[in-house]
Amino acid sequence: MDFRKLVLADMATAALVHRVSFDAALPSLRGLHTPAEDKSYFLGLHGSCDCWGGFENQSLVGILILRGDWVEQLYVLPDLQGKGVGGRLLDIAMEGREALSLWTFVQNESAQAFYEQRGFNKIRETDGLENEEGAPALLYQWERR
Repeated sequence: MDFRKLVLADMATAALVHRVSFDAALPSLRGLHTPAEDKSYFLGLHGSCDCWGGFENQSLVGILILRGDWVEQLYVLPDLQGKGVGGRLLDIAMEGREALSLWTFVQNESAQAFYEQRGFNKIRETDGLENEEGAPALLYQWERR
């Protein structure tokens, strides 16, 4: 497994990793965006965020998008979840930071368990009226001790 910063040419594939992973974890939210919208969004993230990827045999299998101390996106292809890709990407996010924050959906219990096992604490729950998905969400925070 290789981990490196993503280049602009990786971002279309990052959008695909996101979509496949998102749809598998949150099937009730499937279809909110088109593949073209996903690609445009991810291309726009490249210049404004730290973008990292996990690669297996030179194929992108996991993504981490950081905006300052916010984890904007952290997704791993379903077949590779539980094999350390997400944990290593989260380690990259934690390196050199005193705190991180992120949102996850209430229905994504596996993400909640993943973050809580790594020291993140739930600090707020919303009813979903404030996000475009309309789905209840949880705000998590991690602080270095």
